[in-house]
Amino acid sequence: MIIIITPEPIIQNETEIINELFQEGLSLLHIRKPFIGSEAMTDFIEKINSEFHSQLVLHSHYELAKHFKISRFHFREIDRRNNLHTSFTNQIISTSVHKIEDFNELSKEWEYSFISPVFPSISKKGYGENSNVLHEIKKRNNPNVKLIALGGVNEKNIDEVFNKDIDGVALLGAIWESDKSLNVFRKCRQSALS
Repeated sequence: MIIIITPEPIIQNETEIINELFQEGLSLLHIRKPFIGSEAMTDFIEKINSEFHSQLVLHSHYELAKHFKISRFHFREIDRRNNLHTSFTNQIISTSVHKIEDFNELSKEWEYSFISPVFPSISKKGYGENSNVLHEIKKRNNPNVKLIALGGVNEKNIDEVFNKDIDGVALLGAIWESDKSLNVFRKCRQSALS
């Protein structure tokens, strides 16, 4: 499984690229736009083809979900610890962790969790330089929640990630920091399928 996370600011041609990525076989898109209001978020989602709305995951503006028939929600680690997800009982929820021990403690209400950073981040310079998350994945013992590798994953190192005990990857910088987003996605998807 390949998930793409949007950049925080809205970028030029972003929704056009998103529609093309879905047409190329993108599994899920996490919409992470913490600094835009409800109206801007509505405009953003409206530009994504409605046939793909069931593959969208909201990180905020959860109140827009009904209007767009979105049933997937992501909760940051801090929000999970503060139990902000407990009213989302009939939806598909995901979260984030930074240690495999925290992942191993997740209950089966979570469909999947990001674990990061597996490599030094592409979009957050300097973040993840000394990470040992990829090595720690061997301690995984939670079979009830899918594990998604995040952080610095690109077309050059994705094979190394898929050789670990993970269920998918999430891409951010590899896609949005490239002027050839679709080509990067195609290469990553080819690795995921092989």
